[in-house]
Amino acid sequence: MSTTLPTKGSRTGTRTGTRTGRPHAVWALPAVVFFTFFAVVPLVLAFYLSFTRWDGLGNPRPVGLDNWRKLLDDPRLTQSLWLTVLLTLASWAFQTVVALLLGVWAAGRQRNRAVLSAVFFVPFLLSSTAIAVLFYALLDPNFGIIRKDVLGSSSGAFLAIVFVGGWQFIPFHTLIYQGGARQIPQVLYQAAAIDGAGRYRRFFSITLPQLRHTITTSTVLIVVGSLTYFETVLILTKGGPGTDTAILPYLMYEAGFKSYDFGYASAIASFLVLAATGLSLLLVRMTGFGTMRSTREGM
Repeated sequence: MSTTLPTKGSRTGTRTGTRTGRPHAVWALPAVVFFTFFAVVPLVLAFYLSFTRWDGLGNPRPVGLDNWRKLLDDPRLTQSLWLTVLLTLASWAFQTVVALLLGVWAAGRQRNRAVLSAVFFVPFLLSSTAIAVLFYALLDPNFGIIRKDVLGSSSGAFLAIVFVGGWQFIPFHTLIYQGGARQIPQVLYQAAAIDGAGRYRRFFSITLPQLRHTITTSTVLIVVGSLTYFETVLILTKGGPGTDTAILPYLMYEAGFKSYDFGYASAIASFLVLAATGLSLLLVRMTGFGTMRSTREGM
């Protein structure tokens, strides 16, 4: 009586496919289709429209590089670009510092830590529009909690946008830092404690270096997110006072839905995509994140 031994991978298909014999790529197909139709296709269409003139009706009319020349010659571009960069830097500084400290704290074993972590995460579950409407009411000089026209001054409106964006997205980045902090080997802290290192020395000598890849990930997300701020600016300040908070996404909104120049608006959108992609690749290259060598290497 002979017995046929199963060949490698024939029983469960663990190496070449799933248990049903289907390749693993099949299960990724829905995500690929969704990403293609809702991300790649709109980007391609926007890039195409950036070379046309279209008011939303009829067929787009090709105009070559006219929209891109108009973008470079637009006197508002310099101010909007500067405001966008300033907003990105301010958002990164605010969100990174607060989220890093909260994430490291939440990774500990404090009493009621889990409950407080869940409460901190609530703002991220709300929509940006709802949060902007809420803070618009809270900052109303007549009926709000602050009897001062915060949104009426340039600095006040700008800081309000930074704070509202941080209030919503800090919980998400806190969760990222919490997960990263929990992966740090406790033996490092134990060795540092034996050597007499205090809390602050352990934080700057162990925690921060071990979280360098986590900081890079969070930074890329903050930079890309800051370049796409729109609802908060539209509801809180409408680009004002004057044009002091008219960042690039708001400039795109005005071109498309106020001037009905969707070709020019598409050029601004394409410029934002290129800028966000370039900054992300630059951050990954400068920080060495692409190598992703383990922080536990050699342990």
